[in-house]
Amino acid sequence: MELNKRAIAERFSQLTRDKQSAFLETLRREDIDFAQLPIVPRSEREHFALSYAQWRQWFLWHLNHESGGYHITGAMRLKGALDRTALHDSFKALVSRHEALRTIFRDDGPGGVVQVVRAESDFTFQELDLSGVAEGEREAAAEEAASRLCDMPFDLRCGPLLRVGLLYLTKDEHLLVVVMHHIVSDGWSVRLIVDEFTAEYRARVMGGPRNAAALPIKYADYALWQRYWMEAGEKERQLAYWQAVLGNEHPVLQLPTDYGRRRQGGNRAARHMSLLPESLVQGLRHRAQEQGATLFMILLAGFHALLYRYTGQEDIRVGVPIANRHRAETAGVVGLFVNTQVLRNRVEGRATLSEVLERARHAAVEAQDYQDLPFEQLVERLQPERHLDHHPLFQVMFNHQRHDTDGLRQLPALEVEEYSLGARVTLFELTLDTMESEDGGVEATFTYAAELFEAATIERLASRYVKLLEALVESPEKALDDVVLLADDERRQLKNWETTPRRYSDVEPLPRQIERWATTTPEATAVVCGAERLSFAEFEARANRLAHWLRRRGVGPDVRVGVGLARGVDLLVALYGVLKAGGAYVPLDPDYPAERLRYMQADAGIRLLLSHGEVLDHLPLVEGVEAIDLDRQDLTAESATPPPLTIHSQQLAYLIYTSGSTGTPKGVAVAHGALAMHCQSIADRYELTVADRELHFLSISFDGAHERWLSPLSRGARVVLRDQSLWSVQQTYDCLLDEGITVAAFPPSYLRQLAEWAEHQGRPPGVKTYCFAGEAFDRGMLRHAIDALQPDWVINGYGPTETVVTPTLWRAAAEEADFTSAYAPIGDLVGDRQGYVLDGNLNRVPPGMTGELYLGGCLARGYLDRPGTTAERFVPHPFADGERLYRTGDRVRLNGDGHLEYLGRLDQQIKLRGFRIELGEVEAALQNSEEVEEAVAGVCDMVSGQQLVGYVTGARASESGVKAHLSRSLPDYMIPSQVMVLERLPRLPNGKVDRGSLPQPTISRDDRHEAPEGEAEAVLAMIWSEVLGVERVGRFDNFFELGGHSLLAVQLVSRIQESRYADVTVLDIFRYPTLVAMAERVSTKSRHDTIDQSLENIDAFMDSLDEMS
Repeated sequence: MELNKRAIAERFSQLTRDKQSAFLETLRREDIDFAQLPIVPRSEREHFALSYAQWRQWFLWHLNHESGGYHITGAMRLKGALDRTALHDSFKALVSRHEALRTIFRDDGPGGVVQVVRAESDFTFQELDLSGVAEGEREAAAEEAASRLCDMPFDLRCGPLLRVGLLYLTKDEHLLVVVMHHIVSDGWSVRLIVDEFTAEYRARVMGGPRNAAALPIKYADYALWQRYWMEAGEKERQLAYWQAVLGNEHPVLQLPTDYGRRRQGGNRAARHMSLLPESLVQGLRHRAQEQGATLFMILLAGFHALLYRYTGQEDIRVGVPIANRHRAETAGVVGLFVNTQVLRNRVEGRATLSEVLERARHAAVEAQDYQDLPFEQLVERLQPERHLDHHPLFQVMFNHQRHDTDGLRQLPALEVEEYSLGARVTLFELTLDTMESEDGGVEATFTYAAELFEAATIERLASRYVKLLEALVESPEKALDDVVLLADDERRQLKNWETTPRRYSDVEPLPRQIERWATTTPEATAVVCGAERLSFAEFEARANRLAHWLRRRGVGPDVRVGVGLARGVDLLVALYGVLKAGGAYVPLDPDYPAERLRYMQADAGIRLLLSHGEVLDHLPLVEGVEAIDLDRQDLTAESATPPPLTIHSQQLAYLIYTSGSTGTPKGVAVAHGALAMHCQSIADRYELTVADRELHFLSISFDGAHERWLSPLSRGARVVLRDQSLWSVQQTYDCLLDEGITVAAFPPSYLRQLAEWAEHQGRPPGVKTYCFAGEAFDRGMLRHAIDALQPDWVINGYGPTETVVTPTLWRAAAEEADFTSAYAPIGDLVGDRQGYVLDGNLNRVPPGMTGELYLGGCLARGYLDRPGTTAERFVPHPFADGERLYRTGDRVRLNGDGHLEYLGRLDQQIKLRGFRIELGEVEAALQNSEEVEEAVAGVCDMVSGQQLVGYVTGARASESGVKAHLSRSLPDYMIPSQVMVLERLPRLPNGKVDRGSLPQPTISRDDRHEAPEGEAEAVLAMIWSEVLGVERVGRFDNFFELGGHSLLAVQLVSRIQESRYADVTVLDIFRYPTLVAMAERVSTKSRHDTIDQSLENIDAFMDSLDEMS
């Protein structure tokens, strides 16, 4: 029967392509597996089709010819008497024996790219004598030379694709470096080459060449057979399995990084290696055996658990390479056989570790029957979102191998040591390689993108991997979320961060602190607004008179008084007077909508409203509220001394309204004790003194505005208010100079505009400290602001209203204000507070990992008359009986410097086409555009599905300009499909953006067709139409959304290069996937080429003139 099968296979190989297709169709119909036929040597031809894996390597090489990411490298230190001729001839014999090592690739054959096997046994053999280098410098010189050999690009079209370097260190010591391109080799092939090289070298040193048995097949034979087998129905069978397993959504794993991701980041690699404890390895083997698993499976399960704990994502997908050598004919053949599987694990935090292992075991065992489907075919069928900044279908790799260097030890007269070339290039953000040694030990190596992670971060990650493995062994029934990953030093770090020493337990109420300056520095200016100025004595006297008057009108503890005045000194007098009367003020911004003001009056239960003049004429009133026009009140008869009363710490100081998730604002009640503690600690952190002058810029509707008048006045500093109008940056700049301002707080977007104005004026305004809050501020924006404004200090404040203004802040000297994260940190705790980064089960999250921020120690009393909402957000303290924490809803992590990093709102993290996108990051990137004044981002439901939309304001803003800016800093999937330029952003009464009122795009890019414009677009549209097989192509059509994939991208480049636009690469197709963007790109290149040619012509003309002279 075997002879019959071989005869059938040989006859099949002689058929024409049409007849082969007919034969394969018959096999499919009869349900006969083509794999039953042996692989037979092909008929002699000049060129052959590529295997699927080779084709992907060809495509990736086209993306970046210079990358060493797919170089297979190895090096050995050889000590002893080396026979140089035997070494060279041994490699030459290997090249002669294995066709893959003398194969090159061309795209000029029929049907596209082909592999061509060259007859000659050439390979690159470079020798370098370093024996003359000083002994102390020789190792460094050898390392540098080895690195050059490894990094030197290969040309797949010309070859050779094997490079051997021999470095002479001393007479009896050499360094052998071997480099191959992955398109002709894989890990199994490396072991084959080591074994055969050893045998060849031994034979030559001992008298002659090795007599090796002929190989049954060559690599090209396998490549052809693989395609026939897939076409005979196997591809569809295996595709059906993987489609069912992986589904239609392909989430991108988003590890928390130390550095911000870039649209096309570098791929410089670094490594962290550690040896697993011997007792742990034994325990892992035993636990795996108990569950019918292998060491590979339990190590993989631990990796799954680690990725879940770091990302919080439950759908974990890891790429796992497999040898793909289960056919006997392939065992001794050098070539690219390796395939990649995507092993998926659903990891829930309450699942036991035993369950996580069982799911990993099940996925690995089941996948064995479907391991032959080339990864490239899976990508083409599933069509995940294509982006240059991440790998399709999975973003991390796991590889488990057994280490075998026995062959190297058999080289005669030589002592062989492995030489580490170090991590050079990584194709993934993170890869875990576990290596079983001959003595049963296991080494775990994490290779990571150095552009994204600090070495210390990966060191901690590796230690947590070990903790999870230990838990798998010792506590398999423990829930994954309950595994404690904290090390002792991390516990100490968290303890130091989570609580601050109690310094403010006996803080006086703020009225007592401020009134002291009326006697200490009575003539010093306290408050300024335009031409109006009040000294501390005057400010105190006016507030005291108002307080006495209010006391006689029934104002006292917890009595709420509305304050609706225009910005000016009267506003601060009114607020201060209410506090001194023992009452609580409710700020009512006159610019608020009438309906909002009515609601706040009614909800707050105020009976008295302080206002004046024309403002009062326009303020809406509700029944039962008495409005007082302070301009018409004669308070001169009232006492100018403070009212004799005691203010208790739990007494209400103010009630401020925040937007509710239901659209109904909530009143947040802040007590005197918390407010006093906060303002005093803020004054300390700002180092405020009587010499300071602070510009009060923020709207009175923000809680931060109250910190910014109370804190400076409590230290005898001057407060300068802007008036009711929102100043231009020119007005603000002039005020900073004229008033000698030393401290100022602005939103980041306004601070950036101020920096641009100062830069334009050529003179910084002299402010000592700038504070910003409320928006993400990236490194570039902050650096520009510092350079233009030249302060001494910068401060980033953070905090929900419920936690009393800014419970955390980051303060840095301007010259040292740098950070590794994408955006400015939010720092550490302010005053007597507590802070915790917790997971969904209220467990502490280790430093570097993501969790929700909980704050305590100085909280608002709660929401006015909303006990249910208060209980929902102000939760029992998990670590202290009888105390409360506030759930902020903010995702944060504690970085290596001990500062908090804000990562976004839990409720503003969206998922779009498998990607988790933080709207705040998109908004910060939009805001960073020079054209943009204000920006927000949102998701809109369109006919074609959900789309990310950006909304910007700015006289110079344009959709094309903003998107061009974004393309330089954001990955493609984070760039809004549309950017709408608005005259102004819709606002809620408290000044925040009203996201519900943002306009809906009238039509999406996908829902409209715009005909190509201009020659470049017309030519490209015609080529696209032919390559993609579509009837029409519009300006904003996306190549990949029209059905394009990597194979078609290469074809498209070939077609474009046949036109006048020759200088186009596959990388350009990914960078500029829309027709309009690609046309602009080729037009720009064409213009540059024309200019270059013109310059060459001019240069030649100048040469001719020289010859004439």
